Amino acid sequence: MKTKNFKAYIAEFIGTCVLVVFGCGTATLIGCDVQGGYLATAFAFGLVIVAMAYSIGNISGCHINPAVSLGLLINKKIGIYDFICYVIAQVLGAIAGAGILRIFFDAETGLGTNGIANVPGEGAKQIILALVIECILTFVFVLAILGVTSKAKNGQIAGLVIGLTLVLVHILGIGLTGTSVNPARSIGPALFVGGEALKNVWIFIVGPLVGSAIAGFTWKAIGNKD
Repeated sequence: MKTKNFKAYIAEFIGTCVLVVFGCGTATLIGCDVQGGYLATAFAFGLVIVAMAYSIGNISGCHINPAVSLGLLINKKIGIYDFICYVIAQVLGAIAGAGILRIFFDAETGLGTNGIANVPGEGAKQIILALVIECILTFVFVLAILGVTSKAKNGQIAGLVIGLTLVLVHILGIGLTGTSVNPARSIGPALFVGGEALKNVWIFIVGPLVGSAIAGFTWKAIGNKD
C-alpha cells in the first residue's frame, strides 16, 4: 500500500482512538487484578483489532500502531511519507481516545497506562527486562501481521488472526508491563495520567519499535517471496 490518501490517515486516527477507548477503557473499568480481568482486557484489545480490520482495513490497512507501520515500512509495504503521516494520525488518535477516557474516569485510575511495577527486579535491571518483554511481545505480534498479510488469499481471515495474536501477547504481558506493543496506545493515556506513567513511557516507545524492527528484518530475510 503506497498511497498519500488523507482518508487513510483519518481512518488510522479513528482506529487508534477506538483502540484506546475500548482497550484501555476496559482495563480501567474492570481492572486486571479481578478474576477474569486479564482475559477480558486481552480480548477487548484483540476484538477492537478485529472490528477495525473489517471496517477500516480497506481504507488504511488498519495499522493503528506505529510499530506495525514500522514493520511494514521495513518490508516496503508503505512509503516513508505515509509512515510519518500514519504515526502522527495514530498518536493523535490515541491522545483523543485517552481524552475521552479522562471524561469517564479520574486520572488516578491510571486510564490503562503501562508500567514496570510488576516487572521482576529493580532499577536498571527492571527497565531492561521491561524493554525485553515489550520487544518480544511486539516481535511476535508484528511477525504474525507480516506473515498473514503476505498473501492476498488470507485477506478474509487476516483481521481475525491479527486480533487473536494481540489477545495472545496481552495474556502474557498484562501481568508484567500491562502490554503496550503499541507506542501510540501508551503515549495517549500517559499524557493524561502523568507521573510515573509519563516518566516511563519511553520504555513503551523504544521496546515496541525495536521488536517491530527485528520482526520486520526477520520477515524480510525468511518470508515467502512467492
